[in-house]
Amino acid sequence: MELIDQKTKAIMEGCKERARSAGLRFGDETLEYLVTNRDMLELAPKMMIPTLYDYWVHDVEVLREKGKYELYPGNPYETVINTRPAISFYNDNNPDWLNVMIFYHVLAHIDFFQNNLYFRHTWDYDLTGQALADKRLIARLRSEHGRWVDYVIEFARGIDNLVAFHGELSQLHRGETRCSARLDFFFDIFLQQQRIVSTSEYMQQIEAYNQACEEAGDMGEQSFFAGVVRKYPEFEAAFDRYESEKSTQSPDLLQFLIDHSPLLNREENHWMKSVLQIVRTTSIYFQPQIRTKIMNEGWASYWHETLFLQDDRIRGHEIPFARVNAGVTAMPRVGLNPYALGMRLFYFIEKAADRGCYSFAYRRLCNMEQKRHFDQKTGKGREFIFDVRENYSDFTFLNSFVDQDFIDHNQLFVAGKRLDEERMVWQYYVKSRHADDYRQMLFDSLYHPPKIVLDHEKSREGALYLNHIIEGKPLVAEYIANTMLGIEFLWGGPVCLETSEAVVKGESDEKGLAAEITWKRVRYQMKERKLERTFL
Repeated sequence: MELIDQKTKAIMEGCKERARSAGLRFGDETLEYLVTNRDMLELAPKMMIPTLYDYWVHDVEVLREKGKYELYPGNPYETVINTRPAISFYNDNNPDWLNVMIFYHVLAHIDFFQNNLYFRHTWDYDLTGQALADKRLIARLRSEHGRWVDYVIEFARGIDNLVAFHGELSQLHRGETRCSARLDFFFDIFLQQQRIVSTSEYMQQIEAYNQACEEAGDMGEQSFFAGVVRKYPEFEAAFDRYESEKSTQSPDLLQFLIDHSPLLNREENHWMKSVLQIVRTTSIYFQPQIRTKIMNEGWASYWHETLFLQDDRIRGHEIPFARVNAGVTAMPRVGLNPYALGMRLFYFIEKAADRGCYSFAYRRLCNMEQKRHFDQKTGKGREFIFDVRENYSDFTFLNSFVDQDFIDHNQLFVAGKRLDEERMVWQYYVKSRHADDYRQMLFDSLYHPPKIVLDHEKSREGALYLNHIIEGKPLVAEYIANTMLGIEFLWGGPVCLETSEAVVKGESDEKGLAAEITWKRVRYQMKERKLERTFL
C-alpha cells in the first residue's frame, strides 16, 4: 500500500475543482492510496480502517475472501472511508481515465459523509486516530488478561447491533433554540405515553403554548405551565419522577452493562468496560453507513456519471466508460443493485422537482393527463436533491420518493419464484408492479436490528430481563443461545429474554403466502450456561 504519485494526485485535485463548481462540498485535505487486491482483501474485514483493533473473526473473513477470490477473481475499483481527512483506496491496475471517473465517485461519497445529518456524530473526530489508540489499549489488555479479552470482544460484538444510534444522534447539534427538558417531557412523553391524549387535544396544547409565548414573551413557557398544572395536577410529580429515573437510565443494552453490570463493576473486571466501550463506539460510528447505503451509492453514481460525461478526459474512452458504468449501475430484473436504484431515484427526483411535482399544486391534481403535462419549470431540481442528500436516510428516501410514477418510468416490478415440478427448475415471474409492493420489498432489504428493551420491573433477584418488541420479524433462533450466553457472562447472573415466535397455520399457496400467521410469546432463560425455553 502506497500513496498515489504526484501525477495522479494532480488529476484528483482537478476533479475536486470541477466537483466543487458543481455544488459538492467537502474538506480540502484527502489521502489516496494505491492498493493491491491482496491489500483490499485484508482491509475489508476491518471496514478499510488499517488501525482498527485486531479480532480473530477478521482473520477468518480474510481467509474466506481469499478463497472466494481464487474461484471468482475480480478487481474492486475503490473504497473510501469517513475519516478526517477522508482516506480512499484505489486498485493499482486502474488506468488514468478510469481514475478520473472513480475520483468523482469518491468525492461524492466524501460530500455525502460530510453533509448528511445522519453522519453528524462523526464530524468532530478522526476515527483512524481513535482506532489506533483503541488498538493499543486492547493489545496491552491482551498481554495482561490473555484470551479473556477476545471472549469479551466476542460477547460485546454479539449485541453491538442494538446500540442506540438515533438516541446518540438526537443529543447532537440541537443549538440554542433547544426546548427545555420540561417542555420536551410534556409534549413527547406526558401527553403521548402517559396520558395518551387525542390528536385534537394535543394540537390544542400546542396552540396554547404558542399563544402563551406570543402574549407573555420570555415568560411564555412559565405562563403556559401554570395552565398545565391546573389541568393536569399530576404533571409536576410525573416530571420529577422522570428526571430522577432518567439519571439511572442507559440508552442501550451495551451501555447498561457498562453502567450497571455487577460483574463489570468489580474492581478486577473494570478493564472489561473499556473493551465494551470500544465496541460500542465503533458500532455507532458505522451505523449511518449501514442505514444510508442506497442513498450514498446512488449519490456517488449520479455524480460520477454527471461529471465524467462533461469532462474532456473522457474523449477516446467512451466505450470502456460505458462498459464499466453499465456494470456498476445496471438495474437487475431480479434482486437489488443499490448503485442503480439510488442513481435512478436521484435522476427522477431532480426531474420531478424541476417540474414542480413535489408542490401542493401538483399533489392536489386527480387527473392523470393533467399530472403528465404538469410543468412549472422551477429549475430547482438540483437544489432539491442536495436537500435530500442532507436530510434523508435510506428508509425516508425510499418511503418518500418510490411512488407509482417512478415504478412505471423505470418499468420495475417485484419478482416471485416458484418451482416447476415437471422440469425441476425455478421459475421467476412478475409478482407485482404496484409501488406499495416494490417499496415493501425494498424495506425488507434494509438494515433493521431488533428492538430489545430492558424490563426493570421483571428484573428481580439479580436476573436481567430483556423484552423483544416484535415488529413483524422474529429473532434468528440459531443465534439466541450464544448471544444470551455472552450477555450472561457480561452481566454475571441469569438472563431472560421474552420474544415472539411465528406460528404458521395452514399451507402456503403457489405464491408462497401462508394461510395465517400468529405470534406466540416465548421466554428464554440462560442460567449457568444452560438455556431453557418456556411458552407464556
